[in-house]
Amino acid sequence: MIQSFFQTNLTALLLGFCLDLLLGDPHWAPHPVRAVGQLIAGLEGPLRRVFPKTPGGERAGGTALVVLVLFFSVGVTGLVLALCARLHPALDFGVRTLLCYQLLAARSLRDESGKVYRALRDGDLPGARRAVSMIVGRDTEKLDETGVAKAAVETVAENASDGVVAPLFYLALGGPLAGMAYKAVNTMDSMVGYKNERYLYFGRTAARLDDVLNFLPARLAGGLMCLSAFLTGFDGPGAIRIFRRDRKNHASPNSAHTEAACAGALRVQLAGPAVYFGRRVEKPTLGDPIHPVEALDILRANRLMYGTAFLSLLLLCGVPLMVLRFPF
Repeated sequence: MIQSFFQTNLTALLLGFCLDLLLGDPHWAPHPVRAVGQLIAGLEGPLRRVFPKTPGGERAGGTALVVLVLFFSVGVTGLVLALCARLHPALDFGVRTLLCYQLLAARSLRDESGKVYRALRDGDLPGARRAVSMIVGRDTEKLDETGVAKAAVETVAENASDGVVAPLFYLALGGPLAGMAYKAVNTMDSMVGYKNERYLYFGRTAARLDDVLNFLPARLAGGLMCLSAFLTGFDGPGAIRIFRRDRKNHASPNSAHTEAACAGALRVQLAGPAVYFGRRVEKPTLGDPIHPVEALDILRANRLMYGTAFLSLLLLCGVPLMVLRFPF
C-alpha cells in the first residue's frame, strides 16, 4: 500500500514536471496558489479586527491566519483528491498530476525573468523595471540596468529553491497534500512575512514556519546548483567556493544558499543594499565582482536553475521510482 502510494505520487510528479516545462503558468487558467493568495488577503482584515492591536494580539492573529490557511488549502485539496479517488483511479491520478504541475514554477520563473531580459536587450529600462517589479519584493523605480539585471538574477536563484526544489521535495515526500501545505506557507511568507511595521508581529509565525520548511530544501538546492554549474558550463569550483563562504550571509537562514552558488557560478556579486517600501536595507554581498551583472546573466541564471531542477527531479523522483520498480 505504501509502495503503491509513493509510486503513484512520484509518477504524477514526473509527469507534472514535464507539463510545467511544456506549459508554464498560463495567466488565464485557475491556479491553486493564486486561490491561496486570495484566501490570505481575504482573511487578513477580519483577523486584524478580531485580535487586539498589540504585539501579542498581532502574533495571535498571524498564527490564526497560518492555521486557517493550512486548514482550508490542505483540506480542500484532500477532499478533491478523496472524491476523485472514489469516482475513478484514473481521475485521481490525473488530478494529482495536475496539482504537481501547478505547484512547480520552473517554466514560469524562466518566462517572467525572460521578460526582464528582453526589455533590457531592447533598451527599454522602464519596461524592464516594470517586468522585474512583478517578480521581486524590492522597490524597482530607481534601479539602473545593472540593478534590474541583478534583481532578476537574484530572484531566479532564490526561487530555484522556493519555486522548484522545495516543492519537488515535499511533493516527492507526501504528494499533493504536502506540496500544497508547503506552497501555502511559502505564499503566506511572501505576502505577510516582512519585517516592517505592518507585518513585524502579524507575519512572524508564517515567516518562522517557512524557515523551518525550507531548511533542508534550501541546502539541497544550493548543493545541487553547485553541481549544476559543472554540468551547464559555468564555474563549478567558484560555485562551491562562494557557496561555502557566503551561504550564511543573509538575515534568513535559507535565502542565500542558491544565491551564493549562483553568484559563484556566474562570477558576479549579488545581494548588497536594496530598497524595500521606501526604506534602504543594508545586506551583505554574495560572491566576488569578477564582472558586472549584465542582462545575459539572467539567461545564464535560468540555465543554471534548469540544471538544478533536473538534478532535483533525478534525485527526488527518478531514483526513488527506479528503487520502487526494481527493488534490490
